[in-house]
Amino acid sequence: MRPLPRFLLAALLVSASSGLALPAAAGSGVPSVSPEVETPALFDDEAGGNANGDDPAIWAHPSDSEDSVVIATAKEGGLFVHDLDGRQIQHIPAPAAPGPDDEPGRFNNVDVTYGFHGRDLAVVSDRGRDQLRLYAVDDGRLTDVTAPGAPFVFNDTHEQVNDAETAYGLAAWKDSTGTYALVSRRHKTSIGLVKLLPEANGKVGYQLVRTIGLPASFTLPDGRPWTPCMEPDELAQVEGMVVDQQRDVLYAAQEDVGVWRMRADLTGTPVLMDKVREYGVPGTYDPATEECAPGADPGFGGRHLTADAEGLTIYYREDGKGYLLASSQGDSTFAVYRREGGNAYLGQFRIGAGGGIDGAEHSDGATVLNLPLGDFDEGLFVSHDGANTPAVPDRENTNFKFAEWDDIADELDLDVDTGGWDPRD
Repeated sequence: MRPLPRFLLAALLVSASSGLALPAAAGSGVPSVSPEVETPALFDDEAGGNANGDDPAIWAHPSDSEDSVVIATAKEGGLFVHDLDGRQIQHIPAPAAPGPDDEPGRFNNVDVTYGFHGRDLAVVSDRGRDQLRLYAVDDGRLTDVTAPGAPFVFNDTHEQVNDAETAYGLAAWKDSTGTYALVSRRHKTSIGLVKLLPEANGKVGYQLVRTIGLPASFTLPDGRPWTPCMEPDELAQVEGMVVDQQRDVLYAAQEDVGVWRMRADLTGTPVLMDKVREYGVPGTYDPATEECAPGADPGFGGRHLTADAEGLTIYYREDGKGYLLASSQGDSTFAVYRREGGNAYLGQFRIGAGGGIDGAEHSDGATVLNLPLGDFDEGLFVSHDGANTPAVPDRENTNFKFAEWDDIADELDLDVDTGGWDPRD
């Protein structure tokens, strides 16, 4: 995650100096929903354990919904487990660096899968070590069950891993052939399909099945070529991902491009479902500032997502209906699309301040579950907040906000369906 996308920073500067209007979705007309709960602040410095919040997942308790938990990644800070009141109930540090010249563990994304050989698992992408970490979830407590000698996902050597082109975004998926993780690669357009494998003594291993590469360059409607402006040797990466578990469809957010729809087994041809506003805007990278200066907008971008396109999650309803939610990180909103059909756009909302809790800004990861969970009796939405307040001087402050699904549904005239789907079925 970038605290603010390069194009957004440039756009803000241009707007301030020239009086140009910001994109419509950044205006005050977007409905705002107040969070009910927030987690403790995380600080990305030595005193805070280098904890930088990123991505949440909800684990639903099989018999007592009040004992469900939210599992959240914090990069070098590892994993934090919270109850439904936002209180921390467990912390799992990321692995130490294997050698003095190696990168330490850095937990990026997390997802939950149910019923893997009789156990629920939290699956985590370790972007520092290019590995998956697997945790059994029992009564809300996590136990590391990663097989010894777990392989790198994309690389072959420690030296390659230290170049940071490693496991990044993640979504869990299971079908009749097994349980999988879809894993994207940092600074590349690659997505890998990784199969989870039971091993001796209750440990869990994995192997890479296949990969797919999304486009790095595009032909615009006027015939001109366009490549998103990135740092040298970087490509437009994917982070936010979610699988429609009933349709075996993967949605993947390529940060500076838009949201792709494709088969979860990574066969077939991906379709670009929606574009970011900045799609097609030329840019020139300045090594002195390490920023991209945008050129004239040719008008080929989308209308609902401001780069980066980030966290994706699905609210399931009965009969194959529901909603796909996408974090529009650049304007701190969430776009809502129909889950069924061609994913028609339905509206936008933000998590704003209310009840003594600040809103969610520059959200990276988000998750939603339709089930009644304790006081969230009509479903729970959890968002990363990339700019938690009150601000503390010289300390990057992040956390996670919990909101009631019915509050979101009321604002956008969406449905509440607490019985239409259960992830354990």
